[in-house]
Amino acid sequence: MFNRRQFLQNTAAATAAFSGLATLSGCARANAPLNVTPPNLVADQNGLLDLPPGFTYSVISTEGDEMDDGLLTPGEFDGMATFETPDGLTLIRNHELNPTEFDRSAFGPAGERLRQIDQTRLYDRRHDFAGLNGGTSTLVLDPNTLELKQHFLSLAGTYNNCAGGLTPWGSWLTCEETSARRDENLTRDHGYVFEVPATARELVPAVPLIDMGRFRHEAVAIDPGSGIAYLTEDAYDIACFYRFIPNVPGELAQGGRLQVLKIVGAPGFDTRNWDSTTIRTGESLAVEWIDVEDSFNPEADLAERHIAMGAAHFTRGEGIWFGEGELYFTCTDGGAAHASQIFRYTPSPFEGSEEEAVATGTLELFIESPGDDVIGNCDTITIAPWGDLILAEDGSGEQYIRGVTPAGRIYTIARNAFIAGNHFSEFCGPCFSPDGNILFVNVQSEPSRTFAIRGPWRDLA
Repeated sequence: MFNRRQFLQNTAAATAAFSGLATLSGCARANAPLNVTPPNLVADQNGLLDLPPGFTYSVISTEGDEMDDGLLTPGEFDGMATFETPDGLTLIRNHELNPTEFDRSAFGPAGERLRQIDQTRLYDRRHDFAGLNGGTSTLVLDPNTLELKQHFLSLAGTYNNCAGGLTPWGSWLTCEETSARRDENLTRDHGYVFEVPATARELVPAVPLIDMGRFRHEAVAIDPGSGIAYLTEDAYDIACFYRFIPNVPGELAQGGRLQVLKIVGAPGFDTRNWDSTTIRTGESLAVEWIDVEDSFNPEADLAERHIAMGAAHFTRGEGIWFGEGELYFTCTDGGAAHASQIFRYTPSPFEGSEEEAVATGTLELFIESPGDDVIGNCDTITIAPWGDLILAEDGSGEQYIRGVTPAGRIYTIARNAFIAGNHFSEFCGPCFSPDGNILFVNVQSEPSRTFAIRGPWRDLA
């Protein structure tokens, strides 16, 4: 982990690394109709992934494979990020497993492999001494051939690790999508963010970042200039949008201040557009931030309490990604069609300081999907190196990966062709290789798979 001096020395480098994510300005302005390109996909003879002409995929990892540490690759692949490390291309991947999903656990259906790890590094275990099944796995690949060089469990003993986010200092933040308390099964409270360094080559101690709050975390994005973290909350019907101002930029474990977004002059503003249109596409609203009270959240009512205090009202906050001076986040069932909203937040030039009120940050409704045929319940997202927003769907019907150009055109990258249990499973964890040539993505079906997709990306854009 970087110390403060190292963080400040590397701010310029981190900003440069993110500067390739071009600003998606001018898209879907003034409530203009969305420009949707019909899908042009080739049916996969293997029945896994339909892609545009000229595109190919390879399966990098499959649930149940034995890893180098003697454990099994856990199921429910979810959020993911890539890192350039000295020994290759590193992927860190979440596993959205709850404490009872033993059949998809790294430890085997009877927990028979649990003794193979250092159990002091587990965050939690059940009272019956079975290890909790959530966590992360790390894959180290040859950057040219994508040969899997190393594969191991890197975080264990957590609960429903859904999404998360990468940091400019080279780590993955993995988020527990739960607010479960200690009970007859759990020995500890859950609902925290944990950090996994990209260079770690063994199971890391699971240390919760307490000051980032205890709630149904979904994803997090770091502003590489300020070090401020922005967090989404995946709670049905009622959720908030948060930021965390660290005491020491680059050292989240040193604590900080958790705040919640509020629309200036509109206490409790409802962004969902369910019963009526309160915010139109392209509309930009000034925001302010209020301190979170009792972030331990003992009654699992953090959003309710803070909306009553004036915070903005969202629904099912999901993926989030920082671009060039702005970030995007999704609300998977927001909008009149409950098909998804994508918001853009532009920080204040004085973000997190006392001068912030002079020039506030702004919240804009970037896209609202009119139905599943356009964007169906957008989940995790990323931004391509050439500036397009890449969306992974998690709807009730067929699941797609979509792209959105800076001009606002929506196009299709992939379709999940694998039917598991009479339904199509969600896409999740889209992220590009550092050189921008490969899109990695997970499909959460049983078995879960990680795909590497290559092709003429610029032809799509």
